[in-house]
Amino acid sequence: MVTTGKMLAMNPGTLDRKKAGFSFFWLCAFYTIYCARPEDWLHVIAILPLAKIAGVGAFLAFLLSARKGKRSLRDLPAESYYLLVLIGLLFLSAIFSPIWRGGALSHTINFAKVYVVWILTFLLLTDLDKFRRLLFIQAASVPAICLLSMIKGRGHSRLDSVLGGIYSNPNDLAFAIVLSLPICLMFLLSTRSAMRKLLWTAAILVMATALVMTASRGGFITLIVAGVVCLWHFGVKGRRFYLIVGSACAGVVLLAVAGGTMKERFVTLWADDINSREQARAAGSLEQRKELNDRALQGIREYPILGIGAQNFETYSGSWHEVHMTYLQVGVEAGVPALIVYLIFFGLGFRNLRRLLRRRDLDPQLKLAVWALHSSLVGFAVGASFSPEAYQFFPFFTVAYTSALSAIVREKDTALAAEAQAVRAAAENSYVREDRVPVNT
Repeated sequence: MVTTGKMLAMNPGTLDRKKAGFSFFWLCAFYTIYCARPEDWLHVIAILPLAKIAGVGAFLAFLLSARKGKRSLRDLPAESYYLLVLIGLLFLSAIFSPIWRGGALSHTINFAKVYVVWILTFLLLTDLDKFRRLLFIQAASVPAICLLSMIKGRGHSRLDSVLGGIYSNPNDLAFAIVLSLPICLMFLLSTRSAMRKLLWTAAILVMATALVMTASRGGFITLIVAGVVCLWHFGVKGRRFYLIVGSACAGVVLLAVAGGTMKERFVTLWADDINSREQARAAGSLEQRKELNDRALQGIREYPILGIGAQNFETYSGSWHEVHMTYLQVGVEAGVPALIVYLIFFGLGFRNLRRLLRRRDLDPQLKLAVWALHSSLVGFAVGASFSPEAYQFFPFFTVAYTSALSAIVREKDTALAAEAQAVRAAAENSYVREDRVPVNT
């Protein structure tokens, strides 16, 4: 009898598929733990170091995928190298930090995990099915988090600190909602099941309601901008004009029902009169943000090359607050060179999408994915002006999606070209053979 080990040795393709399945499992596990935060749902498992377990699994998966797979490290796009340079500059910034080297180094090591996940995402998303499965994790996790926040946060103002991690701050929660909402819309429009359409519609409404409840002014402005891009793609170019009407009606109803705090906070942007405690908080927050921006600019002037170290601005500011602008956050904490690399990295993501948007031969599923990613990345570019999101993984995931999608389309083009060449070669050979056949007289 032939043993299983011998069978695998005789069939290396089976072994490669098992390795690919192992790698993709750990990639999905990391995305699930990062996006869905199961420790907030089940406190029993909160004692387990889920993030560390998923990180180790993802690293092992990286080692397996880097050696053998449809794509290899030689296929990595330019944006992957810019991300690596950014992480390297953050390490240098931590080592030479004038504020707190240990803290900056610890935060940088924690952030560096994004590189392993980024590379793994690019290497493993080799077809549209895997691509959609990974996007589904993010798209399903955020509305679930919103629902949990709304249930647990009935006594919390603006859903503040209801959950932990990347969703603890209402501005961060609003930011995650805006980045994920276009992906949910993509799934809504790509399914033919009435039940699934109903579920995705409910998910989008839950996300919009949670965003209004956060009363995040930056989040709302970002939603408007990303929403306009989204409606342009899906509504105008996709000829689904009912989305424009439906979005406008839903927005009016949500603001009327749950937008009281949001409206109070927005009034402080143009009115001098303070008539409520919430308006006083909003006005104080606005003034504080201006002071923090000035302090960040001062820090950039003092430490322009390597900055003060990751997450050290809270100490440097003297008020224990982050600067509420991602671009200033990167500039003051990592230095101007790191900010330039940061901007180039995300610029390459937009370049990937511009190339795909010019294509007229994409199938409907790919076209919906490109539109969703473009809306999400525009949302990030705008939202980064209002929130300190330099170390949040969601924007980096989005660029990884654009790189993987570009590679999928490029590989498909190569396969079609090779197939066409093979057909032409076969036709030429057939013609030559027919031409050489002697004619009987």
